Amino acid sequence: MQLQVINSGFFKLDGGAMFGVVPQSMWKKLNPPDTNNMCSWAMRCLLIQDGNRIFLIDNGMGRKQSEKFFGFYYLHGEDSLEKSMQKAGISNHQITDMFLTHLHFDHCGGGIRQDGDKLVPTFRNATYWSNEAHWNWAVTPNAREKASFLKENILPMQESRQLQFLTEMKLTENIEILCVDGHTEKMMLPLISYKGRKILFCADLFPSVGHIPLPYVMAYDTRPLLTLQEKDTILKQAVEQDWVLFFEHDPLNECCNLQRTETGVRAKDVFRLSELG
Repeated sequence: MQLQVINSGFFKLDGGAMFGVVPQSMWKKLNPPDTNNMCSWAMRCLLIQDGNRIFLIDNGMGRKQSEKFFGFYYLHGEDSLEKSMQKAGISNHQITDMFLTHLHFDHCGGGIRQDGDKLVPTFRNATYWSNEAHWNWAVTPNAREKASFLKENILPMQESRQLQFLTEMKLTENIEILCVDGHTEKMMLPLISYKGRKILFCADLFPSVGHIPLPYVMAYDTRPLLTLQEKDTILKQAVEQDWVLFFEHDPLNECCNLQRTETGVRAKDVFRLSELG
């Protein structure tokens, strides 16, 4: 098995929304905001080569949206999905499995591209994986999440007949799936067995190292108290079993391991995925 980080760029979100009830005087030390209170966040994806299958976990927001859209979210940086895939030596048509933790635009937008007047899958030979409960939640969105579930990012997966739903919570012998419901209905977190360790792809349960403390819950979460419970449960298991956390949105830190402290479970060491021995 081989793992490679795929950086699809940075975007900006309101710092208060990203840290919920935590005061700005505390969270601004973790991710300093600009003059508009906006913080930069990564869209860090993961490429997994396992046997004859090549998985991509999430794919960023893509670049097909309008100028008005990008005026809200400030896509920036030198990285892109295309550049990172080229750097990894993998072409789009080699991807066999496009796994989507959930269908918010910053996790799935790169999976659909504009081709003339048509919207088509970026990965033409891949199966696009979601689950039925989350799909139904996304295609009939509630008012709170409607701006995150964009039909142009979602429906072409089904129209191309490349969409499939997971029926068991395992992709391969090396990749099992944990489901959580606090951020959105049935978000899926891959738990990857690699080099004798377990790596948890955190998606939006722990967007960054700064979100490890239990009260640090995004205002975007639909069920924040459930998120808090899910974080507590997973952190206890992760520290007991020495899991590695892989962060999708942390602008600086790719991974960390954990330790128990007087104030709860916290990050111990931060490091790049490539440094994992």
